[in-house]
Parts: sequence; structure tokens; C-alpha cells
Amino acid sequence: QVQLEESGGGLVRAGDSLRLTCVASTRTISSYTAAWFRQAPGKEREFVAAMRSSGGNTDYTDSVKGRFTISRDNTRRRIYLQMNNLQPEDTAVYYCAAQTGWTTMRGAYGYWGQGTQVTVSS
Repeated sequence: QVQLEESGGGLVRAGDSLRLTCVASTRTISSYTAAWFRQAPGKEREFVAAMRSSGGNTDYTDSVKGRFTISRDNTRRRIYLQMNNLQPEDTAVYYCAAQTGWTTMRGAYGYWGQGTQVTVSS
């Protein structure tokens, strides 16, 4: 069982940066693929970024490539999402997720945090 808790969201202006943090309840998070998803009002939850358990391979949705960076510190049980040059279309609730194996498919992730709100004003 893995519990995840996100923090770091907030209200920012277009062009600003934020860093989201996800803290896992167990060191076994080091064995899981970690990912960030987001859900905007009226839309489905979508994949944002993922990183392998080893911290090697990463993947991003096209709309955030070059602006967002996922990273992790397994010794501290933390997964990060650095978000630069935020835009109004990035406004959403951001969720941390974990699962064994490598996938970007939302349905494959069994562990989720409660989410943190990111709002970007124009």
C-alpha cells in the first residue's frame, strides 16, 4: 500500500513557475513508476509526465515538453514536477500517481494522491 500526498499548488500568473511535490508514505516508492496527471474543470484526467523507478526514462505529454520536468528523490520518498512558463491552459488539479511497470495509461495507476490545485491567470 502506497499513500501519496501532493503539495505546492497555487495561483500564479502566466509565465511564472511552480514546483509540485509528492511525498510517498513508504520507501518502496523507489520500486514504482511515478507520474503526474492533471484534470481541468469539465475534462478528463490526463497524463502529464512519468519517470521510471530508477529515475531513468521519462515521458511527457506534448503540451508540456520543454516547460515541465519530472524528477524524484527516492531516499526522501519524493517526486517533483517543476513547471516553468505556466500558461492558463495548465490550470487544473494535479495528481501524483504510482504503479509498478512502465506506462502512461491512467487506468494502470493504482495509487493516487488527493491532488493540488494549480491556477494560472492570464
